[in-house]
Amino acid sequence: MSYLLHIDASSLGEASVSRQVARSFRDEWQGPVVHRDLAVSPAPHLSAAGITARTTDPAEHTPEQAKALAVQDELIEEFLGADAYLFTVPMYNLTMPSVFKAWLDQIMVAGRTLSHAGPSPVAGRPATVISARGGGYGPGAPKEGLDHLVPTLEHLLGEAILGLDVTIITPELTMAPYVPMLAPLLPMHEASMTKSHDEARRLGSALTGRPAA
Repeated sequence: MSYLLHIDASSLGEASVSRQVARSFRDEWQGPVVHRDLAVSPAPHLSAAGITARTTDPAEHTPEQAKALAVQDELIEEFLGADAYLFTVPMYNLTMPSVFKAWLDQIMVAGRTLSHAGPSPVAGRPATVISARGGGYGPGAPKEGLDHLVPTLEHLLGEAILGLDVTIITPELTMAPYVPMLAPLLPMHEASMTKSHDEARRLGSALTGRPAA
């Protein structure tokens, strides 16, 4: 069965702007969804057992290696079984939440999701990344060049590594309603929110029923 795999990495629950915009995508998506909320059930950080289990004969696995590999197998099979992806990954301290990095480390495995001899098995499948941030990081903004999240995800998820067809949606200035010094930027924040929700709805509708790559 094909499905949308939705990976949530925000710690804020329903208050999360990233999750709110993702809901606009989900409202338009018509089809099965597998939702993994890393804030509720985080993937474990990659351990020595998990790394060595990948290159050790299964007959020689220790109990720790077998347990670690079972986690990887579950996450990887879930990842490979999807034909589209929705990643809710807000910016925390200029980069991705640690729970999302832990998930990536578990699923990025040579010979399974990665290939050195050709395209990844998920190459060409559509992926939408929704990444809210408290400030502005675009051209001309005071924090231009400090976004260490989107470029990293574009590289890891995109053509260079996993080969997904990645679209990024970045609701910006989410702290403007709460920080007095950002109040003059409220119109820019509101415009960013409207644009983000519209784009999420458009993608959710457009990707529904798209054949897997």
